[in-house]
Amino acid sequence: MPLDINSRLESLRARRRGVDAVNNGRITADFASDILRKSVVQESWQRRASNQPHTRYALGAMQAVDADYTQKSKDEARRVENQLRNGLGISFETRLQGSVPLDIHIRGVSDVDLLVLRTDFFTYNPYGARAAYYTPSTLTSLGALTHLRNECEDLLKRRYWGAKVDCAGGKCISLSGGAFERPVDVVPAHWNNTAAYQALNQEHDRGVTILDKKVPTTVDNLPFTHMKRVHDRDVEYYGGLKKAIRLVKNVKNDAANSSSAAKLSSFDVAGLLYHADPTPLRAGGVNELYILREAQRFFDWCYRNKDEAGRLQTPDGSRAVLNSSEKHSAVLSISAELDDLAKQVAVEQGLTSTNLNWNSIYYTLGNARVPAAA
Repeated sequence: MPLDINSRLESLRARRRGVDAVNNGRITADFASDILRKSVVQESWQRRASNQPHTRYALGAMQAVDADYTQKSKDEARRVENQLRNGLGISFETRLQGSVPLDIHIRGVSDVDLLVLRTDFFTYNPYGARAAYYTPSTLTSLGALTHLRNECEDLLKRRYWGAKVDCAGGKCISLSGGAFERPVDVVPAHWNNTAAYQALNQEHDRGVTILDKKVPTTVDNLPFTHMKRVHDRDVEYYGGLKKAIRLVKNVKNDAANSSSAAKLSSFDVAGLLYHADPTPLRAGGVNELYILREAQRFFDWCYRNKDEAGRLQTPDGSRAVLNSSEKHSAVLSISAELDDLAKQVAVEQGLTSTNLNWNSIYYTLGNARVPAAA
């Protein structure tokens, strides 16, 4: 990591409380003062391990962002939805996707993805159980989404003339500044009724098709399958999976080789840790340092076992997680950061520097007990 531990702790605090958005100019001055006022209030993790800064960083990096901050992101997306409902001439429904609804985001001021799903058009698997009951449309997927995208752009430019409405992105319309307390990415889309959805009528099995207008082409994905499987596994692990994901995402943000580490997306981090060992992640419900221990071990394993790690699939089963050489390099960068953090925390928990081998480190992290905040 490029920063000393006190600087890292400040970076973590700034991310979680939205101060980084103030410093980067991502929100207006009107909202910045409110962010700065609230940021001086300590969170519970900041009152733990008072003389153990590396331990405090590890514990803080695992925690969910304050619920009020998360709700503000969701509320901002709902306000955009209301504007679309009051002016868009195409029938639609909305869903949230990504890190915010899954509660694995690490920023107090987080972008939120608002899917705007056209309801008068969908595609379907022709071999699914209900395919014979659907009526084919004369529209094409590309045509339907291009029309929706154009209508969304025109309306949002009119309604948010005082904000930044960035239509240059291939897959989303980015809204920020002006009256926005949080950035919102509007993603025009339509449903894709997969064979699994046709069989069981469960929305998490339903696919989504979005437009990449830069090509132009359409892209199919399964965001709700991903979200449900990660969430369900986290419940099985007593919250340990999401804590591990947040930990690694924060470490990635503070990495010395941040440009390399960034090649592993939030989606990829979640997809990798989905395959981590359940036993220590469950044990993290009693001792959170087990989660650090497993994150370090697993990323080290992924780096040292490139072929096996390369076969690990995303939770939705759509592709291999590590599907590029850049992502393998990112694993190495993040693994080195986790190595250093695990060693530093183990020393703070009583391990002598003369006995700094991985068996001793794992034993120390597994047996440490950090009191809750007073």
